[in-house]
Amino acid sequence: MKTVAIIPARGGSKGIPRKNVYPFNGKPLICWNIEAALQAELVDQVVVSTDDAEITEVARAAGATVIMRPDDISTDIASSEDALIHALKSLDAQPELTVFLQCTSPLTQGKDIDNCIQKLLDSNADSAFTATESHRFLWKNSGDSMGVNHDGAERKRRQDLEKEYAENGAVYAMRTAGFLQSRHRFFGKTVISEMPSTRTWEIDSLEDIHVAEALSKLWKKTTALPDPVEAIVFDFDGVMTDNTVYVSEDGKEAVRCSRGDGWGINRMRKAGIRMAVMSTEMNDVVQSRCEKLKIECFHQLGDRKIDRFRAWCAEKNLTIGHVVYVGNDENDIECLKTAGTGVVPADAHTSAAGVADLVLSAEGGRGAVRELCDMILEKIKD
Repeated sequence: MKTVAIIPARGGSKGIPRKNVYPFNGKPLICWNIEAALQAELVDQVVVSTDDAEITEVARAAGATVIMRPDDISTDIASSEDALIHALKSLDAQPELTVFLQCTSPLTQGKDIDNCIQKLLDSNADSAFTATESHRFLWKNSGDSMGVNHDGAERKRRQDLEKEYAENGAVYAMRTAGFLQSRHRFFGKTVISEMPSTRTWEIDSLEDIHVAEALSKLWKKTTALPDPVEAIVFDFDGVMTDNTVYVSEDGKEAVRCSRGDGWGINRMRKAGIRMAVMSTEMNDVVQSRCEKLKIECFHQLGDRKIDRFRAWCAEKNLTIGHVVYVGNDENDIECLKTAGTGVVPADAHTSAAGVADLVLSAEGGRGAVRELCDMILEKIKD
């Protein structure tokens, strides 16, 4: 079975001049779709349909085959289907499957393309497309408004509504013969391949570029994480606490921890991810905090933290390359370098941040643990 991905990209654009080669995160916009298609395991060939010399040069340099599109299907009123049909008829042999990608969705990844193709095959469908789950209440007629997908007079809870999906314009997969006959991307049995909202944004304006770049930074953080994540090991001071010592009402030393840590750690436990705390701290608060969070605790480790880390992974039969270590100071460096992914809070010491694979946005004791847990959950969901 041969699958060809086709990316229509004409030179003219009114919303953003030269949109398809406009810089996005340091590369022309079209390059992101080409690279995603090349990374997709179920795609055999990547084709760009264009009428533009610069796009031709950029696309070929990125690894795509270019098919020059005639002027009569390169106008504002020409449909994407026209470009797809022309490209397919220009190939030496027609593929069994055609994938249509749009440059306006630069956050698309290879796995999103593969997932859409696989959904079509597994469902024995004729066409498939990517979409995100939608919980929006839609209305029409601004002057005399009426609910579209709900009754405004009987407001249901969001979770009680029938599940709906919003087409995100990223990936369309089709059986080529049926597409050429129907001349439309939706035909026969059509199925939906879900994509996460963090990779869903269409580029139609300069403002969209800025939003999509911000979203790309969000999901790029998750690409640093192991796949799968088998375990997380936390340092304590400066990770679960904010590095400040407080005195409680009874005169004893205390630490301040983020209230979101417990929620995140509980979700990790439910997801089957092992966890432990490894600390050099002498304070008994480390042990009591771990007991409250119901995770293993190794403290007063001195300079033996790396040894305990390796031994723990071996004892639990963990692949160390699939373990995340979270630290914040010089005594965490060896563990950060040894783990599959070394993670530090935003306020980590520069020596630790310098060797980390991932620097969080939140500070230690002020949401860092919760941020990491949310990222891992998002990765599992993908």
